[in-house]
Amino acid sequence: MIGERYASFFENTWTDDTPPAEVRFVALDTETTGLDPRRDRLITIGAIAVCGGEILLEDSFEVMLKLAYNNSSVTVHGITRDEAMGGMEEGAALVDFLDFLRDGVIVGHHIGHDIEALNCACERHFGMTLRNRSLDTMDLTLHLNGDGAFANHTMPEGFTLDGLCEMFGVPAHDRHTAGGDAFLTARVFQRLLRAAKAAGRDTLSSLCLRFPV
Repeated sequence: MIGERYASFFENTWTDDTPPAEVRFVALDTETTGLDPRRDRLITIGAIAVCGGEILLEDSFEVMLKLAYNNSSVTVHGITRDEAMGGMEEGAALVDFLDFLRDGVIVGHHIGHDIEALNCACERHFGMTLRNRSLDTMDLTLHLNGDGAFANHTMPEGFTLDGLCEMFGVPAHDRHTAGGDAFLTARVFQRLLRAAKAAGRDTLSSLCLRFPV
């Protein structure tokens, strides 16, 4: 059972005090058919691990899910009708994804929508939701800005992923694909980890704090 196997990954997992260098972070992005997680469906899932401040290209995941039809949201992502119909069934793709994800700490930009989309899909197929900790790069950027970590930078308007890429000098290649955006997020996260270490944020919990709105 995938639920039991997934749960077993959390039997000995990270604590609030775990140093970030010891954590397996998973930069994640999804593309969906719309903005309503309960009505819309996943199109692609892309993820890549970051451990010890290094991006692990060999520890990555990308899958396209099967869709019975094309709509404007699918074609916006540059996916053809044949590609959309030739992907993996959602349930099988989720099994592979959960086996990749394990207890990794999810990292993403405005990650709430991605997690909710995955939760809705997992509920449909397995009657469960994700148990992983998560970290929003926007929240961490705002906290570090408050720490004075970016005194020599001009903060981007709206804290978009494109804005953070520009701020950190990360070329924004392959945007708006799940795999491409996951890799860009991982590169931005590398910069944030360095800034967090310099600012004295040396525990997992200090990185995962939500920023009050």
